[in-house]
Amino acid sequence: MNWQDVAQALFGPAHGIRAEGDFLGGSAEFDGATLAVVGSTNHAPIGYALALRQAAVVLDTVAQHPGRAILLLIDTQGQQLRRHDELLGIHRAMAHLGCCIDLARRRGHRVLGLVYDQALSGGFITSGLIADACHALPAAEIRVMRIPAMARVTKLSEALLTELAQANPVFAPGVQNYVRMGGVRSVWGDAAGPDLAAGLRAALADADTRDRRADDGRARGGRRLAAAVAEQVLAAD
Repeated sequence: MNWQDVAQALFGPAHGIRAEGDFLGGSAEFDGATLAVVGSTNHAPIGYALALRQAAVVLDTVAQHPGRAILLLIDTQGQQLRRHDELLGIHRAMAHLGCCIDLARRRGHRVLGLVYDQALSGGFITSGLIADACHALPAAEIRVMRIPAMARVTKLSEALLTELAQANPVFAPGVQNYVRMGGVRSVWGDAAGPDLAAGLRAALADADTRDRRADDGRARGGRRLAAAVAEQVLAAD
């Protein structure tokens, strides 16, 4: 689903979201309230410049529109793998984006992520996975890396990793596996016809802004130990 169809389904034709290259930004009216919208398209690799541009929108929203909800529209192939961006400090730019999203949350802005097409690696970690909650469309693609790449890194065979992926969502790509792990709170609709407006309305009405990922992962059987370990660490403090 392309970003124009997503925007139309959520906000109708009169929204103020615009694309400039791979960058998405603007605002839109939803149920009588204005939302800030920022994101990416074209399976964009998130590089130094794009990360800083997204961060600027978040900071401007915090400064100029206190309390305004922020919707992150996510379509990324991950971080930009280019020497130019490495030399400019892509790691710091992406960390800055994550810190800006965290600042918005701490200042009382509801921050929601929606994976409408593709979410990979660092481009996803510093956006949707830092939001209050991340949601996805049924046909979206979410993964850290493909099994062949995982095999090269871990030195385990593709056959073994494929077998592990059947029982452990940590090894497997796909929206439903991220739902099981708690990284994605909900899927909006189904493949036959996602109701995006209903999904956004329910997400905005959810007053719980705690980080529930570990708890959700435990309840859904996808991450059985993360919440327990976190609780032990807190108890030790």
